[in-house]
Amino acid sequence: MATPNDTQANKCLFCRIAHKQEPKSQLLYDKDDIVIFKDIRPASDHHYLVIPKSHVRDPKHLNLNDVELVERLVATGKEFLSQMGGSVDDARLGFHWPPFNSISHLHLHVISPVKNMGFISGLVFKPNSYWFVSPDWVLERLRNMNKT
Repeated sequence: MATPNDTQANKCLFCRIAHKQEPKSQLLYDKDDIVIFKDIRPASDHHYLVIPKSHVRDPKHLNLNDVELVERLVATGKEFLSQMGGSVDDARLGFHWPPFNSISHLHLHVISPVKNMGFISGLVFKPNSYWFVSPDWVLERLRNMNKT
């Protein structure tokens, strides 16, 4: 797990946020190895980023051993969204797929309500496009790694 003294943790913005080294960022959830904070450019009323504290570059760099991590990110994100008054039934969850990610630290977008997203946000967070993939797609990809 990345610690504040690790070189990568010092270079990565999301590592610094996870380890409370970014004074302008506020963690809304901090438990075990997962943190949640607001997206700086919200696509809807609720837009949160759910990240592991340890540095994982992006969803493309996950492997079969990371299935549980992705499942926990999703479960934590959904539970948090519900606690914040967002609707899981009208939510979009997903990861930007490289090279279309802006930060090279694994982060799950949790956005709700989808019906309040603008046109551009709808494109940026278009489900199962070349640039934005669902957690189910990522999990299926990881589980299929075992079959090759």
